[in-house]
Amino acid sequence: MHLQEVMRSWTRALAAQFRFKILLLSLIPLVISLCLWGGLMAWRLQALFDFIQSYFSEHNGFSSASSILNSLGLLALKTVIVPLLAMWTLLPLMIMSCLVFIGILVMPGIAKHVGARDYPTLEKRQGGSFFGGFVFSLGSLFLFVFACVATLPLIFFPPVYVLVQPLLWGWLTYRIMSYDALASFADSEERKTLVATHRPALLVIGLVAGWVGSLPSMLWMGGAMSMAYVAFFPFFVSMAIWMYLVIFIFTGLWFQYYCLAALQKMRQEKLEQEVFVERIAT
Repeated sequence: MHLQEVMRSWTRALAAQFRFKILLLSLIPLVISLCLWGGLMAWRLQALFDFIQSYFSEHNGFSSASSILNSLGLLALKTVIVPLLAMWTLLPLMIMSCLVFIGILVMPGIAKHVGARDYPTLEKRQGGSFFGGFVFSLGSLFLFVFACVATLPLIFFPPVYVLVQPLLWGWLTYRIMSYDALASFADSEERKTLVATHRPALLVIGLVAGWVGSLPSMLWMGGAMSMAYVAFFPFFVSMAIWMYLVIFIFTGLWFQYYCLAALQKMRQEKLEQEVFVERIAT
């Protein structure tokens, strides 16, 4: 595994994160996300709380939840079970919207910025397209959201949950970010070869990013366990969205630097091999 290249690309991504152009790019999805989710929550948040409350009352849900929480020694959470469930209903949707905004509004700018500044001689072969990336990302997001919903009960088993969440994030970032990073620069065959060759390193990047990406979820969960959760709900939403966007942008930069460096090296090695074969032939 190419750990040295992983660390080098991490260092370069960290430095690039604070460039004015990248910071400016991050403001666009932040403003859109805050306006979107702020408007939706002001409009229908109480209705969501009321629906969950009504459903639990009609189906004896509070008694069942109390029994489960009591067996786990978490009976104190009974008082915040409704906002807790509302939170985990909204979380996958927030993740999906942040990723969509990053993919559409930020990743093309990141690829263009990094390519022009750090890899000006690297040929763009356009092996991916906007439509292809959209379909690929949509399929990955669907599986990710399904997995998030399926693993929600694990929140009551924190040690297991802390392990599962980074794995889901790592898988998602590995699939989406590697495609986005190479879409403009590599042709289809190069992209497949590079991903296959560097899969362990890409998975490491995805897993590290997945672990960091679980931090907003911990903020989310910690807020839900607070008695003042409902009053400070907009604050927790804003902080979580901002953290997701910052993490996604840094992850995009990390993948961008690693993938372009690997692509450049792969082309150089292929060129050297072709020159060597020509010399032997002549």
